[in-house]
Amino acid sequence: MKYSEVIFTCEGGEDWHRDLLIHDLANMGFDTFEHRDKEFAAYIASEQLDLHSLESLLIHQPVDFGVTYVVNEILPQNWNEVWESNFEPVVVADQCYIRATFHAPEPSYPYEIIIDPKMAFGTGHHQTTSLMIHYMLETTFFGKSILDMGCGTGILAILAAKLGASSVLAIDNDPVSVASVEENKALNGVEHILTQCGSIDLVANQQFDIILANINRNILLNQLGTYSQTLKIGGILYMSGFYDGDDLKTLITACAKHELDYDGHKEMDGWVAGRFIKKE
Repeated sequence: MKYSEVIFTCEGGEDWHRDLLIHDLANMGFDTFEHRDKEFAAYIASEQLDLHSLESLLIHQPVDFGVTYVVNEILPQNWNEVWESNFEPVVVADQCYIRATFHAPEPSYPYEIIIDPKMAFGTGHHQTTSLMIHYMLETTFFGKSILDMGCGTGILAILAAKLGASSVLAIDNDPVSVASVEENKALNGVEHILTQCGSIDLVANQQFDIILANINRNILLNQLGTYSQTLKIGGILYMSGFYDGDDLKTLITACAKHELDYDGHKEMDGWVAGRFIKKE
């Protein structure tokens, strides 16, 4: 899958104007953001980039908040070079050490995850991934059946396996992501992760103890019904990829309609991960 980098230059306005713009871009399908000085870069699958909708969004920005943008296509080989030159190990909650193959091991941490992301997103640097990992480290996974929906590089699926899950199903609609998970699970010695390329339809008639879904608000809303149907009574749904405030309120309301009780959330830099329990 090809990705597009859109570099936005902002002039005037307040910090919250930029935050609201990023919030709207996330709802349009942009899934990774890199903050700079007066600019920020946003990344999206090229096939999902709708320039007409983007222009419409920018036209409706406040008069004193000027935004211009440039679109760059990212070639797979260039992405890998950029990633390798900039990637630094990540430590989450002083327990989980995420590194690339070219970094030295750190055996002092209870959990180590080795990631070679290729063109799949998910290296542990984004706030949503960190929030999900924080939740996972507080949860008992031993003997549980797990679904990682929208698995990316497989970080969450791999951690679930290392935490003792008996079965892990990792699904993504991007074949590059699925191939990345296959490579990464071998690097981490957790071969019992099952990977599948496709949509939420793949989980029909299955049951899970825990569902992990780090995607974006609109996809989460569309898939809530299936999450509820496939989650065991008392099972846990962890979701991230959305913002605090209206996004969280919208998901809490929607989950209640699907017998999923809100059980708290974690926040980092405006991003949120929520915990929901399937009603008895």
